[in-house]
Amino acid sequence: MPSLIQAAGVSPRFLEFLAREPLGDGRVLDVGCGSGRLSLALAPACGSVVGLDRDAAALEDARRRAAAAHLANVEFHEADVEAAPYEPWRPDLVTAHLCASDAIIERAAAALHPGACLAMVAFHVDQWKETGRISRFAYDEARMRAALEERGFAVEALEVEQEVRRFASVEEGLAAAVGLEDRWRTDGRWFRYIAFLESGGRTLTRSHLLVKARRA
Repeated sequence: MPSLIQAAGVSPRFLEFLAREPLGDGRVLDVGCGSGRLSLALAPACGSVVGLDRDAAALEDARRRAAAAHLANVEFHEADVEAAPYEPWRPDLVTAHLCASDAIIERAAAALHPGACLAMVAFHVDQWKETGRISRFAYDEARMRAALEERGFAVEALEVEQEVRRFASVEEGLAAAVGLEDRWRTDGRWFRYIAFLESGGRTLTRSHLLVKARRA
């Protein structure tokens, strides 16, 4: 398989997982594709890529980016990836970047042939742990392994990729999270993060779970 294009915001280690798959003529289904950063990184090395997402505006952005890159083998469709079947796309590989759930694993298991691969980046339970709230989409290693094995996958890689930023002051900590403020205010995490900083906390943790599993 040709080297994959590095994509901003996509783990190079995760791309290493994907680069080991023999997908020169293969069909990739990228679920929860958003604006297509992973789909577009994969397209030059694959037979075809289909990206699914329910965000119509993000999909339009993905289509514009694909056209600008002159990629004719990638397409994007609006769908609820936790409800829609994947079988119509006949994938040889299913990917999901920061979009992981038991429903996605179940649908991938139903669509993939034996020996085919599911590769995901999920939120780890330590993601933004300073806010005192674990996302409902977050997994620890044991829960992810169980979800995969229960649906007929053999786990080949399960790694935590973590970055802990450290600050000298409350002000530095607030500045580091400014891009998250609006979202965190709506669910109360912003105020818990402020309380964490004011009580002496000086970290902000980004933590993802990198997963590769093969259909038995």
